[in-house]
Amino acid sequence: MKLLSVGNPKILKGMKQGYMTYILHLAPADVSGYNTCPKATAGCKAACLNTAGRGGMFKKGETTNVIQKARIRKTKMFFENREAFLAILEDDIRKAIKQAEKKGLIPVFRLNGTSDIAWEKYGIIQKFPNVQFYDYSKILGRKVNGLANYQLTFSAADGNDLDVRRAIKEGYNIATVFGIKKSQPMPETYEGMPVFNGDDSDLRFLDPKGVVVGLYAKGKAKKDTSGFVKYPTIMMKAA
Repeated sequence: MKLLSVGNPKILKGMKQGYMTYILHLAPADVSGYNTCPKATAGCKAACLNTAGRGGMFKKGETTNVIQKARIRKTKMFFENREAFLAILEDDIRKAIKQAEKKGLIPVFRLNGTSDIAWEKYGIIQKFPNVQFYDYSKILGRKVNGLANYQLTFSAADGNDLDVRRAIKEGYNIATVFGIKKSQPMPETYEGMPVFNGDDSDLRFLDPKGVVVGLYAKGKAKKDTSGFVKYPTIMMKAA
């Protein structure tokens, strides 16, 4: 079983900056019968990128596909046979490092492509101290301060405003999905913080500190009414 993948359009933008991102996609929330997103909200579940791209391509009359089935299999293995799962993941990371280096690129890893697992608990990140890992997360209090090679961006969602305020105080950048067209620029500021365009690449560990990481609403998020997608109140000029 191969655990890591590449090919996300935004990930490919990072190659222009010299990086190759490898992502682990598990089944989000409780789709597999196991909960991989303990802080999931109604809005983020509805807008989840789990069904973006090929993951959302279903044959007529069907509600699943090979990609969704593979993500469920991986997730069940993580919970039911963790030792074997972690061994495969470690091997995949080593192979990815060699592959990226052959291409003259710097390998970086995002293990929560469609999940929110505290990977620092399982020793994987610690085994590769010279390799950069990064993730989005809605979980506060994660024990990552001693991991110089793991960067977290906190995700704003519907109903987690108090956690967002705490995350700001703790020094996190805040990923925020905006309900604006891609033809429009990101707002200059949001909630008193400068906005950095997070759609230019997925390389969150290169972002400046103390910013809102602005993301354009994509897929199902374009129809969000839960509060997951934010609507800036400032006036914006069309691009």
